[in-house]
Amino acid sequence: MTKRGRFITLEGGEGVGKSTNMAFVVASLEAQGLDVVSTREPGGTPRAEAIRALLLDPAPQEPLHADAELLLMFAARAQHLAEKIVPALERGAWVVCDRFTDATFAYQGGGRGMSVERIAQLEAFVQKGLTPDLTLLLDMPLTAAQSRLESRLNSRNEQRDRFEQERGEFFQAVRDAYLARASAEPERFALINAHQPLASVQADILGTLAERIALWR
Repeated sequence: MTKRGRFITLEGGEGVGKSTNMAFVVASLEAQGLDVVSTREPGGTPRAEAIRALLLDPAPQEPLHADAELLLMFAARAQHLAEKIVPALERGAWVVCDRFTDATFAYQGGGRGMSVERIAQLEAFVQKGLTPDLTLLLDMPLTAAQSRLESRLNSRNEQRDRFEQERGEFFQAVRDAYLARASAEPERFALINAHQPLASVQADILGTLAERIALWR
């Protein structure tokens, strides 16, 4: 019988360095000979990526209602789980995902002020008990994160997506919600200070991975 793989997620607000450290986590696990599937949310499969495009499009001609946003998040997640995450875990692969349901609690719950109970109901319906084995929460002060985001957008000549256009109050609420979840589930979350030099951030990540892998084995 194939041993189930492990499910690791990276979380955090805009500008904290998730993409850079996502690649680092994947490379670190692959260096140990593990079968690793790298993915992201919303997205991860062709249909879920199509939903992602709807969610990120500013589309000023038609604002996206908060309820529609929440349901689209979980629609994309249902497809992602069925087509990619669950099959990978069942064959024994390790899945590393850029954001998962903690982001929904942070962005739609904290940022939008939506009912945590409603989000939890959708979580139970869609995920059927599946949760990450480890969540790396990259955290840094809001002003520093916003400065990094601005620098990244300028260097790539990119426009802000629908979420990136939100105001500071929104992102502070997102950060507060993330930190509250990390405090409530210390056995799953590893809080990483992303306001350090990259080498220090990645040393902390490596230390966390080594500790958890030793426990899992």
